[in-house]
Amino acid sequence: MAHSGRVLIAADKFKGSLTAVEVAEHVTAGLRRERPDLRIEALPVADGGDGTVAAAVAAGFERREVDVTGPLGATVTAAYALREDTAVVEMAEASGLQLMPPGVYAPLTATTYGTGEVLLAAIAAGARTVVLGVGGSATTDGGAGMLQALGADFRDEDGDPVAHGGGPLRDMVSADLTGLDDRLKDVRIVLASDVDNPLTGPEGAPAVYGPQKGAGEQDVAMLEAGLARFAEVLTTALGPEAARAAESPGAGAAGGIGFGALVGLGAVFRPGIEVLLDVLGFAEALDRADLVITGEGSLDEQTLHGKAPAGVAAAARAAGKPVVAVCGRITIGKPELEKAGIDAAYALTSVESDPAVCMAEAGPLLERIAAQVAADRL
Repeated sequence: MAHSGRVLIAADKFKGSLTAVEVAEHVTAGLRRERPDLRIEALPVADGGDGTVAAAVAAGFERREVDVTGPLGATVTAAYALREDTAVVEMAEASGLQLMPPGVYAPLTATTYGTGEVLLAAIAAGARTVVLGVGGSATTDGGAGMLQALGADFRDEDGDPVAHGGGPLRDMVSADLTGLDDRLKDVRIVLASDVDNPLTGPEGAPAVYGPQKGAGEQDVAMLEAGLARFAEVLTTALGPEAARAAESPGAGAAGGIGFGALVGLGAVFRPGIEVLLDVLGFAEALDRADLVITGEGSLDEQTLHGKAPAGVAAAARAAGKPVVAVCGRITIGKPELEKAGIDAAYALTSVESDPAVCMAEAGPLLERIAAQVAADRL
């Protein structure tokens, strides 16, 4: 099936081996090997998790750096992206598991304070719309740290400020949000996430995501109690909308930071990939393309639930453009792919059966796959 020669590469990272920008570079090289005449546009994408700032920078945003409080309290340098009055903030940059020393977890005490500090920096730089990409967090504090950095005051029964992390929230007795930074009133915050869990309960942040952050059974119970207490105190302070927010989709995103953003900052929740495609100018790029190439490290069941390739494929299908996916490995069949709007998928494992080699040699293997895509499809 021949297309004329305009290709849009809109792929996410191959986790553990290639960034989204590197994926685009290798796919471009492979396509050109087979078809030097192609006109190729690269728009690396992300779904709100790690790599979101990098995708915005690749799309023309300016990268800004700021020193903030990391998840364990030590100073870290976090990047955000700014274009005119729109900022993209990635919580993993300030409060992510990627910032923890190898093998070290702090499920009860890790804080989102630094994410609040990045938001302050973005607002001070003139942002009036902030896309808050959440995912990859080390924290389960309900966004309490973020709100404290922005001026909220949470106290325990001795009248002391509540300590960092989700564990100490069990001791919280009062919340005062009147001290929140005044500029927030004029800022629209969009919570961009690929998960729609509520704050607590069997599908909530502690039960579902706590174990990935080092929480044992007792820790999960303590975090559950802490977040329930946090929601209760905020409901007393703010009224029944706080209780509703705790139940709403996305409240449990990234250790409950979704709840803090919805309740404290009046954020609106949208699927991460949809927000990012808007912000990155995907619709315009799609108009110019005859074929779209998307992908991520593993095309699996999760991909179909709001991950970047599914979002790209849905938008492309709506515009009547064919979509091909490239990936490290694939565990779903052709019917599921077609349902998602993906016409064909090419996996590194089809040319190299050893997964370890696929990870180590992902770049060169991806170039071989891309050359194959060009031969088959263009």
